[in-house]
Amino acid sequence: MRATYITAIIIAVAITVWLFSGQVGDEAAPAPGSLAEQNTAMAAQQQDEAPTRVRARVLEAQMYTERLVLRGRTENKRTVEVRAETAGRIVERPIERGAQVAAGDLLCRVAMDDRQAGLVEAREALNQSQIEYRGALRLKAQGFQSETAIAQAKARLAAAQAQVERRQIEINRTAIRAPFDGIVEETGLEVGDFVSPGGVCATVVDLNPMLLVGAVPEVDVAHVHTGTIATGYLVNGRVVEGALSFVGQQSDPQTRTYPIEIQVDNSDLSLRSGITAEIQLPMDEVLAHRVTPALLALDDAGDIGVRTVDDNGRVVFNLVQILDDEAGGVWLTGLPERATVITVGQELVVPGELVDVEYESSADMPAKAPQGSAPVANELPQNGRETGGVNDLPAKPPVHIAAQP
Repeated sequence: MRATYITAIIIAVAITVWLFSGQVGDEAAPAPGSLAEQNTAMAAQQQDEAPTRVRARVLEAQMYTERLVLRGRTENKRTVEVRAETAGRIVERPIERGAQVAAGDLLCRVAMDDRQAGLVEAREALNQSQIEYRGALRLKAQGFQSETAIAQAKARLAAAQAQVERRQIEINRTAIRAPFDGIVEETGLEVGDFVSPGGVCATVVDLNPMLLVGAVPEVDVAHVHTGTIATGYLVNGRVVEGALSFVGQQSDPQTRTYPIEIQVDNSDLSLRSGITAEIQLPMDEVLAHRVTPALLALDDAGDIGVRTVDDNGRVVFNLVQILDDEAGGVWLTGLPERATVITVGQELVVPGELVDVEYESSADMPAKAPQGSAPVANELPQNGRETGGVNDLPAKPPVHIAAQP
């Protein structure tokens, strides 16, 4: 029994010695210093480490015209319902729906009835009045006619002339004619119909010039000016251009937008009214860069930016504003006019970090290369331009997307 106790004591002592053996000979761990000391130590450690190697490209800002994009449609310039000005039966209608007419072409003809006879009667009355007036003047010259009689004869002559003119106008009104060149959209009368004054003979639309109509938000209307050449992209794939001819002075009370009109040549009458269109209006010119969307990143606050390298070879996070996105590239502002953009390895570095830059082939090298890094010389095409990069993408003007009401 006593041997068992002795064995247990020996085992306990051995375990205790083993547990405390790890602390024997160890120096006391230094207490952590202040935050500034820790940052200094970390910076010193980073300087001892080799800089992260990245690839970069020098991009030059270019002057581009910012464009306002609106939703609009085509609209014919004029639509007129040609109405009758006299009553009568329709005896002729030489046009049909869709017919192309010129100004003055006959649309409908009203029966003449007794209008021609009335004109003959008025002309004979005019002839009589002229004879009477001339006779009164001869009598006055002989002293046998008073001023009152002369005035009465002159008044009868004027009344007869007016009656002839009224009869002629009434006859002219029997022919209902097109007021301008256009297309007959609707017909309202048939041969044999009786029409009263105001009855619609036909509806004529003016298709040349065609209008592009839209609405500009109040925040952008100050940047829109008449005479500006605008571009319209129709849903049928056609692209048209025209000058901005009208900008409204009063906004819509519901949408707070201002109406605009753009005149487009349609001499061949191939454009139809009511086609949906995307309208692009040139606005202000801005300095912008065109980069691939893969270079965009987010900071801790969730803002969009691009990582570049400054003259000291350190990473800088530049907040940017996207102006336009298209296939293969985006237009943005916020970068320096001459920016060294990190193209490979941007996800491995943080702002302020020292990097070792390897430059991609470019005809324009940076004005000041980051210190401690030499550009890598690569062969260039004979034209001196880089191939296969974002700078070779086809240029398209940046656009400003207008808020739709």
